[in-house]
Amino acid sequence: MPTNEIKSKIETGRAVLVGVDAGDMRDGECEISLEELRRLLDTAGGEVVATMVQSRQTPDVRTYIGSGKLIELSELCENNDIDLAVFDCELTPSQIRNIEDELDGVRVIDRSMLILDIFALHATTAEGKLQVELAQLKYTAPRLMGKGTELSRLGGGIGTRGPGETKLETDKRHIRRRLSAIREQLEKVESQRKLRRESRRKDGIPT
Repeated sequence: MPTNEIKSKIETGRAVLVGVDAGDMRDGECEISLEELRRLLDTAGGEVVATMVQSRQTPDVRTYIGSGKLIELSELCENNDIDLAVFDCELTPSQIRNIEDELDGVRVIDRSMLILDIFALHATTAEGKLQVELAQLKYTAPRLMGKGTELSRLGGGIGTRGPGETKLETDKRHIRRRLSAIREQLEKVESQRKLRRESRRKDGIPT
């Protein structure tokens, strides 16, 4: 399978930032974290149109923010033409699935997925692109499986650059084959680099 090109074009998205204030944070810590998330989304080319914070001691195991707040989030997205919800945390696969089921058509990503997307956006070398895709597949594959759909359902945009644009089916064997292929390609790149380094050393070329 040929190396998948990671697009460099920034695709915008109207987004809502979602956070939980557990009450044990220092004053203003939640706001600072959300402001950092806002800057990350800006780097990825997104547009923040709303922010939602829920105060609760522990995140909800099913939906992170609780059923009542999730309904409120769904209405917020519908009323403001929001197509992306970015959670200031690390969501479990089941949480992403449950949230997306309620939001109906709104893509859901977490902080780690956003950061990986930024890496994908700025990767320029063949090795860098492979490394980013490897990291994305290892992180996002468990979060996309079990939906009965394809990665291509996500379309393009923030949180889907890299493997999300390869239209790979969410089949475990297929993803394992892709991961294996990427690792083999990275090993070849490393081997070629060593050969070039050794050749320069023999020729007395500074490195």
